[in-house]
Amino acid sequence: MILSGKEIEKHIGKEIVIEPYDPKRLNPNSYNLSLHHELLVYENRQLDMKMPNPVKKLTIPKDGLLLEPGRLYLGRTNEFTKTDRFVPMLEGRSSIGRLGLFIHVTAGFGDVGFAGYWTLEIFCVQPIRIYAGVEICQIYYHDIHGEYERYSSGKYQNNTGIQPSLLYQDFKE
Repeated sequence: MILSGKEIEKHIGKEIVIEPYDPKRLNPNSYNLSLHHELLVYENRQLDMKMPNPVKKLTIPKDGLLLEPGRLYLGRTNEFTKTDRFVPMLEGRSSIGRLGLFIHVTAGFGDVGFAGYWTLEIFCVQPIRIYAGVEICQIYYHDIHGEYERYSSGKYQNNTGIQPSLLYQDFKE
C-alpha cells in the first residue's frame, strides 16, 4: 500500500527522514526531491561491468546546462533520505517526463533501511536545458509486510554524493 502525504508527514523525523524537509513539497502521496548542482558523465563511450568506469564531474551553472541525447548523466538529489519500516520508490515528476527527461533508467526502487542521497540516472529524448535546484522527482513509500532485513549493502548505503555503478565489486571473489 502506498502511504498518503499525510501519512508520510506523520512519519517524518521517525521512520522517514528527508533532510532538508519542506512541507510545501509534500504531495497527496509523495514528496518532491530536487536536483543537486553536480553531475557525473562516464568518460568512455564503451563501459565494462567488471571494471570501475572513469567519470568526469560537471557543474550545472546558474544559467543551466544543456543535456544531449545519447548520453547518460548521473546526478543526485539535494535531499538525504533515510527509511525504516517502509520501501522508498522514486519516480520523475510528470512535468519533467513531458519534456522527455528521464530521471532513472531502471533504478527507481529502494530498499527498506536505505540511507543516503538518491543517484539519478538522467537521460533525455531531445536536447534540454536543466537547472540545479529544480524539483525533478518524487519519492513515495510502500508498506512492507512480513519479517524483513534492513538494507545494509556497503556499496551504496550512507553515500555522500553521486555514485557511478559499483557493479564491478560483484565480480570480485
